[in-house]
Amino acid sequence: MILQDKKIAIVGGGPGGLTLANLLALKGTNVKVYERDVNKDVRVQGATLDLHQESGLEALRRAGLLNAFYANHRPDAGKLRILDKEGNIKMDDHSADDFGEHRPEIDRGPLRRILLEALSDEAVVWDAHFIKMEKQGEGWLLHFKNRTSAYADIVIAADGANSKIRPYINDIQPIYSGITAVEGNIYHAATNTPQLYTMVKGGKIFAFGDELSLILSAKGDGSLSFYTGCKVAENWVTASGIDFTDKAQVFDWFKEAFSTWDSQWQELFASDELWFVPRPMYHYPLDQQWEALPNLTMLGDAAHRMPPYAGEGVNMAMQDAYELADCLTSDAFNSVHKAIAAYEKQMLVKASAVTQDTLDSTEMLHSVDAIGKMLRMFEGVKEMKS
Repeated sequence: MILQDKKIAIVGGGPGGLTLANLLALKGTNVKVYERDVNKDVRVQGATLDLHQESGLEALRRAGLLNAFYANHRPDAGKLRILDKEGNIKMDDHSADDFGEHRPEIDRGPLRRILLEALSDEAVVWDAHFIKMEKQGEGWLLHFKNRTSAYADIVIAADGANSKIRPYINDIQPIYSGITAVEGNIYHAATNTPQLYTMVKGGKIFAFGDELSLILSAKGDGSLSFYTGCKVAENWVTASGIDFTDKAQVFDWFKEAFSTWDSQWQELFASDELWFVPRPMYHYPLDQQWEALPNLTMLGDAAHRMPPYAGEGVNMAMQDAYELADCLTSDAFNSVHKAIAAYEKQMLVKASAVTQDTLDSTEMLHSVDAIGKMLRMFEGVKEMKS
């Protein structure tokens, strides 16, 4: 086994990194996850996740965690309403007799807990915010913000879209998609945003108008997450002068950017129990390539960041995890270098195709006739199923 006597460091304790850790641990490897959160109880932000049969769910099946997933998933959380900017419902999964959970949903917090509980306590090192690393012998010496360090023979970057490890692998720069989102989360939404909370009805809302998008998702903890999507310049976040920690400033921007939308959407800002973060959406070139390194690779957003408008991010990360685990534990390769090269070759082919699909979806959702295109797409899906 090419991993015998090797210390493996996974940097990043998101779904991809933790899935990989579980799969490698099942093979008896010496693997540790280094996560910047101070402990396992840190609140996990972000919208709900829909897991796909061939990727996210397949990864959990291989890790023996499918039953745990179904014990914690949220039935009907994937039910969708499509609305126009006036709040008129144009499509409603809640009234569909044939709604099926082909892509069951789970909140990020419970998914992380499932993956963590399957690992030994010593497998995850908390408060390990990666700063830098350098070569040491045949491996790497990693340094963290808390002034600790750790040696690893193999390092795997699972540290997300702004990966600090990716530059050690290549210098390929991401491309701005033309869309910047403002992500928000409202706590105790039933009390703080009762109209929108009722409208979401435990599922999701996709609202479109004037080449703008607004996506809302109900979460199991009673909160409501949302993403705005706007066509703005790449430097808009800094050039706008908006302090995104100041609700009043963000609200003023929203009222201006969504000035043609019905005022009911402004209820998003009715509470002080919320936070915001701006997210310019980037992707990597469809033809990105690099020479595989002998003891360093990456997965998920670190390898192929892209906008969220196709729901593929977490699924690709978890598929990367089981494909990388397969390569590293396969008898087909006589070196870690060859295993990494084989993994990256297939990962890049997959990432290119999914990135193109995601860019097509991003363009569609921010087009003049976004609602019409969405309705025709869903009608086509129904026809295929029938």
